[in-house]
Amino acid sequence: MRGLNQREKRTMKFGVACAVAIIGFAIVTNHLGKWKAARSTTTEIVKTLDAINVKETERARLMSIVPVFEMPKKEEVQKFLFRDKFNEQLKKAGIKSEPLQILPASASKSPVAGYGLLRLKCSAKCRFGQALDLLADLKDNPYLAGIEEFKMECDQKKRQDVKLDITVSTFVKK
Repeated sequence: MRGLNQREKRTMKFGVACAVAIIGFAIVTNHLGKWKAARSTTTEIVKTLDAINVKETERARLMSIVPVFEMPKKEEVQKFLFRDKFNEQLKKAGIKSEPLQILPASASKSPVAGYGLLRLKCSAKCRFGQALDLLADLKDNPYLAGIEEFKMECDQKKRQDVKLDITVSTFVKK
């Protein structure tokens, strides 16, 4: 093997420098891309946090439209709590109902594992506005899981008088 002359040595040095520059460029662009992605993610998170961080009055307004909910208890306890709260809502709306019927809890119809669905059936005669007041007030019942049935029949002679049949449900712990 013969030794390299000056020109070949310069060419080798230039080749090594170019190879190092290409590898360095690849590494820098890779990290630069990750840095830009992290920066955009950080910007999105800051925007989300700014949107969440609302004034106290706005927070109170938002919380007023969120329904309240209490965790279900055993059937023996939950049916009385649910019935009493629903009766209170009926009285608040000015509706005089027939005695409420408690339909037994059924685990097979419950969409949530570990809980049964207890239904409460109500039949009443009231004015149309009272029925609407009851519907609007139902979101404040912390035991309400859903409205299973809602039926209103208008009186033929007095259009404002309605016969209301409503079945509401709550979850009970098994």
